[in-house]
Amino acid sequence: MSILIVTGIEGARNCATVVGAQLGMEVEVAEGRKAALGALRRREFLAVVVDETMAECDPASAEAIWEHTGLAIPLQINFALSGAARLIREIRAALHRREREQMLARRAAAAAIETELKTTVAGLLLHSQLALNGSEMPPLVVEKLRVVADLAGSLRQQLSAPLVARGENAA
Repeated sequence: MSILIVTGIEGARNCATVVGAQLGMEVEVAEGRKAALGALRRREFLAVVVDETMAECDPASAEAIWEHTGLAIPLQINFALSGAARLIREIRAALHRREREQMLARRAAAAAIETELKTTVAGLLLHSQLALNGSEMPPLVVEKLRVVADLAGSLRQQLSAPLVARGENAA
C-alpha cells in the first residue's frame, strides 16, 4: 500500500521521499484536486494526506477528495508549519490507531460469533436431551440423538473455555 500527499507546496516531492523512506512505503504526490482524484481512481491508498491550507482555500475540492478516499485514512496537515518529521509521526499515529481499531473489531466479531455458537449449541443440547427423555423412539433415533447430545456437550465445554486457554489468538 502507499500514501497519497495532496499539496501544491514547493518541496513536497522531497518531503514525500523522506516520508517514504522512513515509513517503508511508496508515497505519491498530487499537486491539486484533479491529480488527487485521478490517483484515487487508479489505486487504493493506505492514507491520504491533504494540505490544510489547500483544504481551507477550496473546501469543495477537499470534500471531493475525502469522498473518494475509500478505506484510506484521511489526514489534514498544515505543510507550511509541519516538517517531514511531524508528518511521519502523524501518519504513524494514524496507522497505529487503525491497527488498534481493527484488532478491537476482530475481537468483538469473534466474541459475537462465539456467543452465537454457545447459544446454538445450548439449544441443540437441550432439544436433544428433551427428545431423549420424551416418548418412545426407535433405538436408531435414540442412538443418533445421544451422539448429537454428546457432541453438543463436548462443543459446549470447549466454547466455555476462554479463547486464550484454547490456544487461539483473538487478534
